[in-house]
Amino acid sequence: MQTVKIPVSIDPTRAATSGLNYHGYIPGSQLKRLSELCAGDCSEVKVSLECGLDLQGIVYLKGKAVTELTLQCQRCMTLMTTEVTVDFCFSPCRTEAEIDELPDAYDPIECNEIGEVRLHQLIEDELIIAIPIIPLHEQADCSLGSKDIVVGEIESAQQERPNPFAVLEKLKSK
Repeated sequence: MQTVKIPVSIDPTRAATSGLNYHGYIPGSQLKRLSELCAGDCSEVKVSLECGLDLQGIVYLKGKAVTELTLQCQRCMTLMTTEVTVDFCFSPCRTEAEIDELPDAYDPIECNEIGEVRLHQLIEDELIIAIPIIPLHEQADCSLGSKDIVVGEIESAQQERPNPFAVLEKLKSK
């Protein structure tokens, strides 16, 4: 199968009635917001997308996106590469009523004024959500994985202070 560039936007209704399937990639250079969150360049995103109609006649865009991102390990502060994979299933909605009636299997998406969905932006949003909140190497792979980090000096335990309620205890016993 030939790998092609994924279109920037599509008409989901027309694509679903035609039963279009896309298998291709999005160049990492076109995903500016995702690149800003990475410590290095964003690699290309491999995307497979199926457009169709379900048994209820609902238009859906179902797919998967996979990419490798260079992030900074928050334990040892060195660069690491991690694979980010997202599965998604969307259905275009025009009104609040359509969103309320949409089955839980689908996430609603908005179409622009001419009825198209911006695929690159949609996939970029999903990848941003899937980035680990605190990226870390595996403990065995991290240079500081088994070492405890101490910042500053640990103070020795303070001497035991007298109990401020000791006076009350004496009064109670009288």
